Amino acid sequence: MKRFLLFFIAFSLFSSFCSTEKTTVNSDSIVNTWIWEKSIGGTNNPYTATPKTSGYSKKVVFTPDGRVITYKNNVEIRNSSYEIGKGLGVSDNLEHDLITFEGKTYVIEKLDNQNLTILSNNSDATRTIYKR
Repeated sequence: MKRFLLFFIAFSLFSSFCSTEKTTVNSDSIVNTWIWEKSIGGTNNPYTATPKTSGYSKKVVFTPDGRVITYKNNVEIRNSSYEIGKGLGVSDNLEHDLITFEGKTYVIEKLDNQNLTILSNNSDATRTIYKR
């Protein structure tokens, strides 16, 4: 009976651990206009840049058809495709939602109805924060 009880406890713990859901980014939730608030450099290049310190504004528009349009001082400077998927983060080697656009891949660190924070998926891990 003790063996059965131990098996049941172990099985319960294992199944509850394995069934923990991960938050998944809905590709529709990123579709919007995002205004750059600031960028924070990683460990190899510590800095903080804002529109005020950089002397320009920036926004990105993610469209429902998989395009991202980048504006600098309200002038379109790039129009390219984007992709959202799962992958490993370089900084922690864990699975994350990733977004790739303009030739770079980023970990989606935060995405809600007002905030988008992305972390460059490389050893420097520069963080960029956008607001709606």
